[in-house]
Amino acid sequence: MRIYISVDMEGITGLVDTDDVQPGGRDYERGRQMMAEDVNAAVRGAVTAGATHITVNDAHGPMRNLLPEALHPAARLIRGKPKNMGMLDGLAADHDAVICVGYHSRAGTLGVLSHSFMGHEIEDMWLDGRPVGEIGLAQATAGALGVPVAVLTGDDRACEEMTEWDASVTTVAVKYARDRFAAELRPADEARTAIEKAVASVCAAPRVPSTASEPATLTVRWQSASVASALQGIPGVTATDFRTVQAQGALPSLYRQFGVWMRVAASMTNQPPYC
Repeated sequence: MRIYISVDMEGITGLVDTDDVQPGGRDYERGRQMMAEDVNAAVRGAVTAGATHITVNDAHGPMRNLLPEALHPAARLIRGKPKNMGMLDGLAADHDAVICVGYHSRAGTLGVLSHSFMGHEIEDMWLDGRPVGEIGLAQATAGALGVPVAVLTGDDRACEEMTEWDASVTTVAVKYARDRFAAELRPADEARTAIEKAVASVCAAPRVPSTASEPATLTVRWQSASVASALQGIPGVTATDFRTVQAQGALPSLYRQFGVWMRVAASMTNQPPYC
């Protein structure tokens, strides 16, 4: 059994503020430890379920948050950037399931550290007309590869968002949002036990492969009209208004193209991620 784990940071047990998740933040080093413990709980669950190959992709910010020496020895780590497939780099059709650890809700929701990929530089996103963030786009892209998302962990708003996209996914709420930078925290040991048990239980059961999707339309509204203007230089990208662009294509290639959009935007802006 081959398990793929994509790990973000905002939805990790105990973390609620930018200082917890940004390099240089006063609690970032502690946040890295908390991140490793949530991931290791998922890895232990996968091992219990019979996984023989576990890939962990550090999917947060600089993608160098997880310390290799802190990771469970049963897992291999994909670390650093750039990555062609970003948060899903290394995911392939021969994986049996995807586990999303530490995910957060999309921009505009009142979830802990909510945003969509680039802080407030991305104001809104839609996939085939549905509001989407990192959760929905990951689920759709994995599905296009024929790999089901099995478990997602994060705050309660992230779990609700996952259920809206795919009610068959098991979710584990490790905290409960009170506001964008505040939450009621589940005790760390309790949260990690819940993660481990959920992964062990779900991955042990046969999963129904996802069906490859038809060509999709991805639409993104940017804060900056300059970003939207520059992106129209990419073949296939069209504008719907001064700040909104869209493109059509098959996932996962459309997901990869979106990564190029973000690199263009990053080169043109210097926005703090959570203001």
